[in-house]
Amino acid sequence: MTGKSLADYQKEYERIIFFDQPKKDILLAGLKAEMEKQFKLPTRSKEWKNENQKVIAMYRKICITRML
Repeated sequence: MTGKSLADYQKEYERIIFFDQPKKDILLAGLKAEMEKQFKLPTRSKEWKNENQKVIAMYRKICITRML
């Protein structure tokens, strides 16, 4: 099974952000966990981060949204 594309994660994020806070937080946590598994995040490799800046940006966006 192939993983989701970054566009798939973006669509899912856009769907989730309109939920009420408790449900939104749970769904974003799940989305974040999926990304961690698929992209092996968080990583400490500077090379990987430089090559995958869009993935890192999407992951950070999810993290920041959970903190709001």
